[in-house]
Amino acid sequence: MAGMSVKQGEGEPMMEINMTPLIDVMLVLLTLLIITLPIQTHAVKLDMPSTAVTKPPLFKPEVVNLGVDFDGTILWNGSPVDWDTLLSYFNDASQKDPQPEIHLNPNKLAKYDTVAKVLAAAQRLNVKKIGFSGLDQYMQ
Repeated sequence: MAGMSVKQGEGEPMMEINMTPLIDVMLVLLTLLIITLPIQTHAVKLDMPSTAVTKPPLFKPEVVNLGVDFDGTILWNGSPVDWDTLLSYFNDASQKDPQPEIHLNPNKLAKYDTVAKVLAAAQRLNVKKIGFSGLDQYMQ
């Protein structure tokens, strides 16, 4: 018969397995296994410090404005004081309960050395509540 061609092996069974459905089933099973396994978190046991519940103070603490002028003059609430008087004031402040808040406001042109000495003296005499104020003058 002309025009009709018969391929060889048309009637023979296929010898290779199609792997695509097998791989699809294995991927689905792997996905289900991963989803159903519990997620293990690695936790580190820490003993966190607990804070004692304290009531806020009923009154505001005394506020002291401490200034350091450009020429090294130290001002306690606007009044110039010498070094020995400043140490005496720091000693008195450390003995009070509660300690007064000391707001240190150095002049923009004050020497760093003077400010550092004032802070070191406050630390040495156990003044706890000291901080800088008026820092906006240093912003450009």
